[in-house]
Amino acid sequence: MAKPALDKDLKRLSRLEEGVRGMSRGMVPLSLALLFLVIVGVTVAAVVGVGGSLAIIVAASVIGGYMALNIGANDVANNMSPAVGSRALHIGVAVLIAAIFEAAGAILAGGDVVRTVSGGIIRPDLMPDTSAFTVAMLSALFAAALWINLATWLGAPVSTTHSVVGGVLGGGVAMAGLGAADWDVVARIVASWVVSPVLGGLIAAGFLLYIKLKILYVPDQLEQARRRVPLLVAIMAGAFASYLMLKGFSRIWKVPLWIALSGGLTVAFMTLMWVQPVIARMTHGKPSNRGTVGTLFTIPVICGAALLSFAHGANDVANAIGPLAAIHASVTEGGIVSVAAIPPWILLIGAFGIATGLLLYGPKLIRTVGSKITKLNRIRAFCVTLSAAITVIIASALGLPVSSTHIAIGALFGVGFLREFMVNRRNGRSGLDTMPFEAPGTAAEQPDPQGGGAAPEQKLRKRYLVRRRHLLTIVAAWLVTVPASAAVAAVLALALARVGLPL
Repeated sequence: MAKPALDKDLKRLSRLEEGVRGMSRGMVPLSLALLFLVIVGVTVAAVVGVGGSLAIIVAASVIGGYMALNIGANDVANNMSPAVGSRALHIGVAVLIAAIFEAAGAILAGGDVVRTVSGGIIRPDLMPDTSAFTVAMLSALFAAALWINLATWLGAPVSTTHSVVGGVLGGGVAMAGLGAADWDVVARIVASWVVSPVLGGLIAAGFLLYIKLKILYVPDQLEQARRRVPLLVAIMAGAFASYLMLKGFSRIWKVPLWIALSGGLTVAFMTLMWVQPVIARMTHGKPSNRGTVGTLFTIPVICGAALLSFAHGANDVANAIGPLAAIHASVTEGGIVSVAAIPPWILLIGAFGIATGLLLYGPKLIRTVGSKITKLNRIRAFCVTLSAAITVIIASALGLPVSSTHIAIGALFGVGFLREFMVNRRNGRSGLDTMPFEAPGTAAEQPDPQGGGAAPEQKLRKRYLVRRRHLLTIVAAWLVTVPASAAVAAVLALALARVGLPL
């Protein structure tokens, strides 16, 4: 009897060892994230000092670094998930590319956006004093970071822009009352909850429909691909060129919309001339089928994901360091500052924080967005990526505040629902629907009394190519984001106000 008992003890020991190893692996990213925050705190303390009110800047820098980590862990998934979900990129390579381009976008083109976040949601002139303004910004930063951290843990992609907007709104109202909020800005942001995903979904579905009707559903797919794929790639190149001129050069020169669009058209034409012979060589001697057509979109999907990461870094770095810039300016200048100058070290905190958060925690959400909403191939991934760029350009031209998260998710659902509609329409015409609406064993599946199998009036349900469960989770997270981060920020602000800051 000793041997069975020994075997049981050894199995228990093995399970314990496996559990310990699993916990140890899970602690590595957390340890590295904490190390990053320690480095931020020590570096900022060495740069600005820690005496008196300067300690607030150090604390705000650590919280800004924490916010940047969460942006990298959550928001960047929207840029790389199409490339990963379509298997154009391995997730490790995708994360590395995204980290490089996110950091580059934040450092090279992130400054101008920051100037609008710290003072565009609440009115600094209505704040009672500098201390109240600093408390509001500090609370906003911490509340937004906490909410994004929770969303990432739950696997829900949320808008970091809306998180920080809610935080600034809640902190500002707690410190100065409802009148301090710029409700017009808030209303436009709330409107973007609908505009962003709907516009992104419609554009992505439109491109996918065009590809299906003009390339995939024709007898000679390869010949049509030679004619039309260069045009689609040129549209993508032109769209990204316009977008980067509008956003990427803003720190050097405010590019007018007409110049950005003209530059985009020029890049599109040059790309068309270059891509046509390349596509012809790639398709020479290849079989005319969907697999061959799909490979033509691999490089555009990868390039689009990299450019989206650059643009995301340029814009969303503001969510991490906008309130930090406002705090730094108010403390160092001894008053409330509406337009904050951005020291280089603040931009570096945002840039490296986003890249670090992506490297440590990004893969989980990239897999969720890339493969658990709807099945992607490279053609669908191309449509999602192109839609994101075009939607942002349209929104910029119309002056609409949109969320890159909402656009990307909306585009994913757009291509998924279009596929679902077309598959079910085709199956309905050919009588291929086979699955009942009701669960197995219900009345609709009972045999016909005459012995003819299922009853003739049995309802047949369509195929579902989009996971509704994820749709409900994501929409719920979107609706809760602003009020949740606002409520947390308000509680934190009131608590800090009671303690008092050394200003």
